[in-house]
Amino acid sequence: MVMSWNLENYFDWKNDSTSVSDGEFSSRGVKRWTRRRVLSKSNAIAKTILFTADERGRLPDFICFQEVENARALKTLLNETALYKTDFRFIHRDSPDSRGIDVAILYRATKWIPDGISAVQPKDSAGNILMTRDILSAGFSKKGETGPKLHIVACHLPSKYGGAAVSKPRREQAVMTLCQIADSLEATAPAIICGDFNDVPSSETFAPINGRLRNLALPFEARGEGTLRYKGVWEIIDMFLISRSFQNYNMEIPEIPFLMVRDRKYGGMKPLRTYSGPRYLGGVSDHRPILLEAELP
Repeated sequence: MVMSWNLENYFDWKNDSTSVSDGEFSSRGVKRWTRRRVLSKSNAIAKTILFTADERGRLPDFICFQEVENARALKTLLNETALYKTDFRFIHRDSPDSRGIDVAILYRATKWIPDGISAVQPKDSAGNILMTRDILSAGFSKKGETGPKLHIVACHLPSKYGGAAVSKPRREQAVMTLCQIADSLEATAPAIICGDFNDVPSSETFAPINGRLRNLALPFEARGEGTLRYKGVWEIIDMFLISRSFQNYNMEIPEIPFLMVRDRKYGGMKPLRTYSGPRYLGGVSDHRPILLEAELP
């Protein structure tokens, strides 16, 4: 089982002056992002993972996070919440993203051994590095066995900040990088690519990679279901793309009541986010997590 979740600015509380957002998300910054608030959010993330495990009878084998500041934040999650009792370990690399947010992969260390870890920086058509999140990939073999059985790829594509038309070429370049990664990985083992793609599955931006892999989010878009709610309308921008060699698989958006709040303006329910502008709300994220159950081919 694989989980993927955008954690909405999961920063630690210290200002290391490493990014444009680091001072803002610190105990003395404008967001008043204190250790107490960090621990509150960390415990809610842990509660979500354990709730999911209780509902399905087991912990996820892998969890891919987006919008994580650094290894310190991940250590807080794994060492200072109820997750300290689990066997999760993490893979993380600092990216050149200007806001200082990265992706990370958690894995069950008693079940899986990582190998071939790679953090690839998408580039534009001129070969210049895009100042965005790395695409993080790792091969995994089962404990006691040799050779890769599976590749996990975590990504967070460039956002629509500045307008969809202006930002589209950056996402297109990131998708072409994903295609190259997928082609190289599938030569050795099947791949699962997941994360926040910052656009809907049917977007023409994803045509190249949808032709290579199965995009499991497409049916959710067709049904009007999603992971992010904007002005009362659900959108699904968090996705799983898997190798076509997988035969038995199922993606879902789990119902986790304590992550939601009533939408007073548009009706229905929406994710309870951590902040609305400068106002602290105390939630976890404006995104819902997604889950994948799949049998290795």
